[in-house]
Amino acid sequence: MSDQRTLIRLFRQSVMQFPDNPFMWEKKGDEYVADTYKVAEPIVETTAAGLLDLGLKHGDRVALLSEGRNDWIYCELAILYCGAMDVPLSVKLKHSTELEFRFSHSQSRFAVVSGGQLDKVLKIKKDLPDLEKIITLDETQVDDPDLITISELRRRGEEFLKTRRGELEQRITSVRESDAANICYTSGTTADPKGIILTHRNYTANIEQAAALFEIPEHYTSLLILPWDHCFAHTAGIYTLMSKGASMSSVVTGKNIIETTKNIAVNLKETKPSFLLSVPALSSNFKKGIEKEVKAKGAKVWKLFQTALKIAYAYQGDGYRDDRWHGNRLMSPLYHLFDNLILKKVRTGFGERLEFFVGGGALLDLEYQRFFTAIGIPVYQGYGLTEASPIISANCPGAQKMGSSGRLVPNLEISIRNEDHEELPPGQPGEIVIKGENVMKGYWRNQKATDETIKNGWLYTGDMGYMDKDGYLMVLGRYKSLLISDDGEKFSPEGIEESLIGGSPYIDQVMLYNNQNPYTSAFIVPNYAVLQSYLQDKGLSKKTEEGQRAAIQLYVDLLNTYRTDSHLKKIFPGKWIPSTFAILGSPFTEENGFINSTMKMVRWKIAEFYQERIDYMYTAEGKDAFNYQNRTIISRLGEEF
Repeated sequence: MSDQRTLIRLFRQSVMQFPDNPFMWEKKGDEYVADTYKVAEPIVETTAAGLLDLGLKHGDRVALLSEGRNDWIYCELAILYCGAMDVPLSVKLKHSTELEFRFSHSQSRFAVVSGGQLDKVLKIKKDLPDLEKIITLDETQVDDPDLITISELRRRGEEFLKTRRGELEQRITSVRESDAANICYTSGTTADPKGIILTHRNYTANIEQAAALFEIPEHYTSLLILPWDHCFAHTAGIYTLMSKGASMSSVVTGKNIIETTKNIAVNLKETKPSFLLSVPALSSNFKKGIEKEVKAKGAKVWKLFQTALKIAYAYQGDGYRDDRWHGNRLMSPLYHLFDNLILKKVRTGFGERLEFFVGGGALLDLEYQRFFTAIGIPVYQGYGLTEASPIISANCPGAQKMGSSGRLVPNLEISIRNEDHEELPPGQPGEIVIKGENVMKGYWRNQKATDETIKNGWLYTGDMGYMDKDGYLMVLGRYKSLLISDDGEKFSPEGIEESLIGGSPYIDQVMLYNNQNPYTSAFIVPNYAVLQSYLQDKGLSKKTEEGQRAAIQLYVDLLNTYRTDSHLKKIFPGKWIPSTFAILGSPFTEENGFINSTMKMVRWKIAEFYQERIDYMYTAEGKDAFNYQNRTIISRLGEEF
């Protein structure tokens, strides 16, 4: 076996060490069925041989557009066996121009596509001169000379291996750890997304770093609910599990995203995962789902649940770290009593074996972290970005500090720097800059962006943060999303936004805005169902001015709380709390382009689209939250036009 630290070697080592362990679980009929490691290897080999038979060369690019399934991993590994680069693409990409850019920019020769995504590729094929073959993972009635099914590809691979197995082995041994494994495209919040080149060693280094923080026994399993094209799912899910002989399951794909999302709850109970990967949007949905189910059981159960949470908050404190319990041990008997009465039953909704979440993406609000720790399934918040393969830091069992992004992974250097690239002392915020083997090779066909991001081997993340006195990384947000006051002071809005959503049942989404203005404003997307229920309980109607003012008053009171509450004032400076807001009648979604594929707001698009509302909020009339615009939108909430 090659001594090169490649993903190929990682897979083959696991096949040798854990041949009979389940590798991947996929639902077939009414139950999940496992492919073991020794079953997986020949499937990867025949797939790779088929690709060689088609003429795939070392260094070629192959686009992969499919929902999560066994063949997703088999095909990626097969592409890597050939020394080629996989270009994983999001199934959420809807516009032809988004897909066409990625296919064209990567110069992909082949594409591996699921049946549900095939039509998207066929629509743009005529404008892709580099694309030669489309391999479909499902049988199809489409008659196209450039189309080949995965079963036919593997049949060709079997014939290839009968006489030319040596060619496949030669190709495998030619792959170096410095070779590119993936081109991962950024989410496309600009017109020109960048292709991040990650090498085999980038991945294997980050797998080693992740495994040093989290112990992953071979009996562990996870349901991979995040999109598989995301680097976080790649490293922390697929490859870290694979390196330890553990297993993963795929969510059953529905006819649309809504149906697939509904399948998650069912599949959780069927697969009983040991841990889950999550992002703030998912954590928020899980929390709302838990609260909805408990409330549905009646007022007494809801009150019992609230009491259990209060006791758990006191018992858990702010985490366990440095061999110290940062909670109140005297609460232990009460905590375990209420845990048996109700919290344990809440956990069964996640399949009974779930031990923890690993949180990625934006920093999860502290209240959410406290909530999940209280119910016995802590969210170990981490920090990373695709350019770092992606894990940079994480909280973990025995080293959790809620509100932080955890401790650095080993074998990684960090520096906090000012705008002049000068290193800042501990505790002082600046740009997070890192160096390590997990740092990307660069941006595909974009040397200018590479040179701007990597300087002397150091990756400039574009995120603001600092290291605290306990050695935990505190991430404050993206520099590009910072609020800027009229005196030039800057502040990250993400913490306030998460806190507002977590602290009010009447808010679904919120975005703060301040671009050198005299005060901060906000866009608020109401939770219409909860707001309507509130008005009905008060005997009010959204159609009357009294009802409209009562609804708006809820948000005014919430913001006033942030200005007067002593605890909140310490966390969030008053000047960044919105002085006014615009009520929006439509949510931020992927369909309207205001949410990207990683579930983050595309701030510049929202600001650009609602520029007139912004201008109005900075007039004397607009600063009054009870203005006619907000009252009008309240009157129309829930109506279809």
